[in-house]
Amino acid sequence: MTRMMRAALLCAAAVGTVAAAWAQSAPIAGGVYTCIDAKGRKLTADRPIPECVDREQKVLNPSGTVRAKVGPTLTAQEKAELEQKEKRAQEEQGRAAEEKRRDRALLTRYPNKTVHDQERADALAQIAAVTKAATTRLEELVRQRVAIDEEMEFYKKDPSKAPAYLRRQSDENAQSQSVQKRFIGEQDAESKRVNARFDDELVRLRQLWAQLGPAAK
Repeated sequence: MTRMMRAALLCAAAVGTVAAAWAQSAPIAGGVYTCIDAKGRKLTADRPIPECVDREQKVLNPSGTVRAKVGPTLTAQEKAELEQKEKRAQEEQGRAAEEKRRDRALLTRYPNKTVHDQERADALAQIAAVTKAATTRLEELVRQRVAIDEEMEFYKKDPSKAPAYLRRQSDENAQSQSVQKRFIGEQDAESKRVNARFDDELVRLRQLWAQLGPAAK
């Protein structure tokens, strides 16, 4: 047997295997399959057409309308690519649905700019109140520090000779001032973060309010 004959037999066997698989697939009851094969011929049958395994087939109703479409037989790689594409589409749909949900939540919480401005002001006022309390405490610590330094003046040549209570007060005052300064800095950062959040929300809300008309402005 020549190499060409063996190749022809292998090809025929492969086609036969695909055709057999298609022949075993359950046809859609009452449907008429139709397709255009590789040679340009229009084929019809009451079950999947083996000559069109590599292309789309339409399943027609008796009236001639399209009931369904049957995609081509896919390789493992093609199937994986299709599944990946479908996964990306589902993820995109999920992101779109989540964005709509967030938009609805924003509009429910902030039906107009007045409400949004008021909530921003309330949030910043709370931060300002906390900052003021910390600033007051820091000023108190600074005054205490002045008194501590006045006492330490007697031991400036050799601070190690200062009484233990005085050295302890000095250390505790320094640590407390550091804590209050750090806390005030954190509140300043929080204020900027809150403003940035409300600014970002306002950009989106302006678009949503525009869709609702003048009442939302």
